[in-house]
Amino acid sequence: MSKSDKNKDKESKKTQAHESQAEESEIFDVLNEDDTDDNIAEAELVENANLQEDLDAARAEIEKEKKEYMFLMAEFDNFRKRSVREKADLLKNAAERVLLGLLPIVDDFERGLAASQQEDAQAVRQGMELIYNKLIKYLESNGVKAMDSTGADFDPEIHEAIATIPAPSEDMKGKVIDTTQKGYMINDKVLRHAKVAVGE
Repeated sequence: MSKSDKNKDKESKKTQAHESQAEESEIFDVLNEDDTDDNIAEAELVENANLQEDLDAARAEIEKEKKEYMFLMAEFDNFRKRSVREKADLLKNAAERVLLGLLPIVDDFERGLAASQQEDAQAVRQGMELIYNKLIKYLESNGVKAMDSTGADFDPEIHEAIATIPAPSEDMKGKVIDTTQKGYMINDKVLRHAKVAVGE
């Protein structure tokens, strides 16, 4: 064999070796690509499963919160209805209590009217004073007090001026000269304004 044949043979073997290595590399690349695709698909499945679990947990939490919210709304509605009913009952019962307290005074008036047909004017007056004092005490026990207006400074918050009259002296200007109708307070709040004449 000549040198050139030997060289050709060596080159041919080298070329075959290179081709064989290239084929093996392509095979490994294809195998590696298949492995990578499988790994990606598996990772996506795991991630999807995790996301589905998170979604199911979030839905369960929302459903739980919704039930609690509906329960609280129902409870609040019941509380509101109960409060309205209790307030109405309180007002009704308060009016009943006040009126019940007035009945003994009505009884006293009836006895006084019956006695006035037989007795003298002095006895009738004393009876009326007793009834009046009893009524005033009853009002005070319920927080109602009469205002002392005459001689006081005019206050539009508690007084209603129905007339202005000349003041008898300089220091009475802007003060209440006369009270034509008493004013009343209930627990430091105006129940009825006093009707007054103011000095000018």
